[in-house]
Amino acid sequence: MQPDFALQAEPAPAARALTCPSCGGGVELRAAGYTVHVACQYCGSILDVTDPQVKLVTAYNQQSAELEIPLGTRGTLRGVEWEAIGYLQRSENGAYGWEEYLLFNPYHGYRWLVKVRGGWSLGEALTVTPDWLSYDQLGVGEEAFDHFFADGEARVDYVLGEFYWRVALGERVATADWVRAGAMLSREANGHEVSWTRNAWLPPKELQKAFGIQPEAGIWPPLPHQPSPWGGWIKTGLKLGAVAFAFLLLFAIFFGGSQWSAAGSFAITADGREQTATLGPITLPRRYQSVHLRAEVPRLENGWVDLDYSLVDRRTQQVYEAYGAAERYSGSDSDGPWSEGSGSAEVSIASVPAGIYDLVVEYKGNRWTGTGSYSADGAGWLDPANVPEVKVEMRQGVLYASNLLIALFLIAIPLLFALVRHIAFETARKSESDFATSAEDDDE
Repeated sequence: MQPDFALQAEPAPAARALTCPSCGGGVELRAAGYTVHVACQYCGSILDVTDPQVKLVTAYNQQSAELEIPLGTRGTLRGVEWEAIGYLQRSENGAYGWEEYLLFNPYHGYRWLVKVRGGWSLGEALTVTPDWLSYDQLGVGEEAFDHFFADGEARVDYVLGEFYWRVALGERVATADWVRAGAMLSREANGHEVSWTRNAWLPPKELQKAFGIQPEAGIWPPLPHQPSPWGGWIKTGLKLGAVAFAFLLLFAIFFGGSQWSAAGSFAITADGREQTATLGPITLPRRYQSVHLRAEVPRLENGWVDLDYSLVDRRTQQVYEAYGAAERYSGSDSDGPWSEGSGSAEVSIASVPAGIYDLVVEYKGNRWTGTGSYSADGAGWLDPANVPEVKVEMRQGVLYASNLLIALFLIAIPLLFALVRHIAFETARKSESDFATSAEDDDE
């Protein structure tokens, strides 16, 4: 049972050597004057060092296990140098075991370094009792913790080193835990007292730097207070995505191109023969730009117009080509009148260099007969005065909407991937709780 206070020592304690009355081994006290019990590193016997004669509390003929952090090792965590002076193995009555190292600094008191399934936390005893925010939530300062584990029982299975309370092998305490991302609030109670500890999650690299412990991979399911590795990534990604989206909008505003302007018009002959029209001159001022062409055939009915465009550079005779077709059909059947097509067509020519161009349009009108065939001889353009006329409009420097959508999609892909992984991580983490919903249990 850990007491509910963190000892704040003022002067550095003097080291003290004593002899184990069980095996005769030399035992060094690293926090002399504060240590109450010490476990002999040679035989595991627990000694009461508050008695001048050093009483043997319990004798164990057991060799200490090799520890990841040998007692007496010093390391710096959160800007403070700590020394490992005690070690406990604890479990839920023999199951779900974990390890705890007692750290000491003469000016900052004690901390607990806790290892559970390969994950590490730094625990600090609270000097205040948490506030109840709701029936399943506690608050400490500005932090809120959700109930995660209830009605557990922790047992001391192994002891080594020195401690500031009277530790006993087999000691049991009732436990409960509340969590938030990156921290766990643990309650331990016996018949005499209640203590609270805030355990802060330690990133593997921080522990490796402090004590040289190599990170363990594959902690799954996640520990209750283990922060999602994707949460911070998503926040950063959203910020970068917002900046990229703003840049794309500005790019669209400044490089979106000119307004539609009339390039010219020409009529389709009544005999339906192939024709050619030359429009221009067209001046393209930018080093490179896209050219967008739109053809409107307002009086087109039950037919289509083939349009072959050629942008011809007057100086170099370089040709840039595109094809389009304007079509519109209508009729009536058993379901009533119907129509399709709009009589308009848009095409684009990308990356056209600066220069003065002629727009050459080769076009031909075709008439749908309504019998599954078509006529190319103009049959159906009954009134030559009402022959369809083609109107061509143009704009340049256009930023295609499809390009914007592709860019946004590429930005969204890593964010969506991280979001899916984050949801999977949180689902697995919450499913370990005693208060997991049935849906979370099903996911597990």
